Amino acid sequence: MQHYDVAIIGGGPAGLTAAMTLSRSLRRVAVLESPADPRNAGSHGVHGILGLDGVSPAEYRSRAWSDLARYGMAELHETEAVDLVPDPRGGGFEVVTEDGGPFWARRVLLATGMTDIIPELEGFRECWGASIIHCPFCSGWENRERAWGVVTADPEFARKAPRAFAAWSDDVIVFTDGEAPAGDLGVETVTGRIRGLRHDGGDLRAVELDDGAVVERGTLLWQLDQRPVPLVSRLAKDRGLALREDCYVKTDGSCRTSVPGLYSAGDTITETQGAIESAASGSTAAFQIIEDETA
Repeated sequence: MQHYDVAIIGGGPAGLTAAMTLSRSLRRVAVLESPADPRNAGSHGVHGILGLDGVSPAEYRSRAWSDLARYGMAELHETEAVDLVPDPRGGGFEVVTEDGGPFWARRVLLATGMTDIIPELEGFRECWGASIIHCPFCSGWENRERAWGVVTADPEFARKAPRAFAAWSDDVIVFTDGEAPAGDLGVETVTGRIRGLRHDGGDLRAVELDDGAVVERGTLLWQLDQRPVPLVSRLAKDRGLALREDCYVKTDGSCRTSVPGLYSAGDTITETQGAIESAASGSTAAFQIIEDETA
């Protein structure tokens, strides 16, 4: 069994930034990343990180591993972690993987991200990450000066949408996707259920409703429901990992979870899910791991 100072589950901005900080602190690190496409695979680019703005997610990972290779402390394992078994001898974890090859690590960082619940709508997957976006700060620039639709059943969010997104579009309407609005939202509102999306190669053209109506739009802001990845759900069920009511991993503000020696960073702990926020969270987790080791 291979031994590491830290096992990082997930190879996105949070996990890779933590791997860099730990590598430069001479910690031997295993980064476990599922060979399946990452959650942001459909994104046209990573934004907000100076010097890397606009690079594709694949290029971001390639550059990150090129940087990590200089230190020789981090190893990539393209496999999925399915369980963490606390070492009964007094510290550390056995990291169980889907291919059966276990690892042992003194500390583990969960940087798995979340699982988006994708609507089964014609055209959604083709547009997701390009003209259907989850975050205006991530993709608003690329969708500026287009007709926007905001898909939400949250009346407060709906009311502020035209002002909140005015920098990117002066034509913003709200789709409640079949939900009855709570009173007058003060914004143009479409209440019919969405049944499909018209697009040209992933470039949204219009929204089709159940009643046959077609509403022309160029961009949808759609913040999808999310659920934890299977590993996190299993740890919550079997290992005492505490989750918040909204299913994100509960931490103490320094990326420590309820399980001693287990940390969490990035999209697993917050709905604020930009690349730079995740990277900062990964750095915080790495510093806390090092501090806890020397306490």
